[in-house]
Amino acid sequence: MNIVASLLIGYLVGCFQSAYIISRFKGHIDIRKYGSGNAGTTNVIRVMGWKAGILTFFMDLLKAAFGVYLGNLIFGDMLYGYYTGVGVVIGHNYPVFLGFKGGKGIAATLGLLLAVDWRIGLIAVGLMAVIIFISRYVSLGSVIMAISIPILMAVFYTDQWQYILLGAILMASALYTHRANIKRLLRGEENKLGHKKNLTENKQ
Repeated sequence: MNIVASLLIGYLVGCFQSAYIISRFKGHIDIRKYGSGNAGTTNVIRVMGWKAGILTFFMDLLKAAFGVYLGNLIFGDMLYGYYTGVGVVIGHNYPVFLGFKGGKGIAATLGLLLAVDWRIGLIAVGLMAVIIFISRYVSLGSVIMAISIPILMAVFYTDQWQYILLGAILMASALYTHRANIKRLLRGEENKLGHKKNLTENKQ
C-alpha cells in the first residue's frame, strides 16, 4: 500500500506542468500546439527562448526533488521517496489535467536522481551535459543518460533490487518518450540544440 500511495502522491505532484503554465502566462500560448508539441524544456527553448526554457527545466527538476523529499518525509524511507519520484515522472509525462499529454520527463528524472542519491544525480547530469555539448543533440544526451540509470543503481545499490528495478523503469520510460527522437537520430534528421522554432509555427 505504501508503494501505491507513494506513486499516487508523486503522480499528483508531477501533474503540475511547468512548461504549460509558463507558456500560458509568459507567451499566452499552449506550448503543446507549437514546435514539437512536447511540454518540456527543449521545446520551450525552441519556441519561447532560453530564459523560459531554463525556468521550465529547474521547475521540473525541483518538483521531482520535492516529490522525493515528500515521499521520504511521509513514509520515513528513501525507497518510498524514490517511488514518489517515479510517480512524479509519470505525472509529468501523462498529466491527467491536461489530457495525459505532457513532457518527456528528463528534467524531472534528473531532479529525482539528485534527491535520491546526489552522487548518481551528478554523474547523470555530467554525462548528459557532455553528450549534449559534443553532439548538440539534447535527445541523444537524454537517451544515454537514461540508459546509465539502472547501471549506476546497480553499482551504488548492488543489493537493493528495487532501486535497480526503478532505474530500469525510468530508463524504459525515457526511451519510450524519445522513440520518435531515436528514429530521427538514426535517420540523421534530428534537430540540434539551437534550432529555434518560430512562435507562429504550429507543431508538425
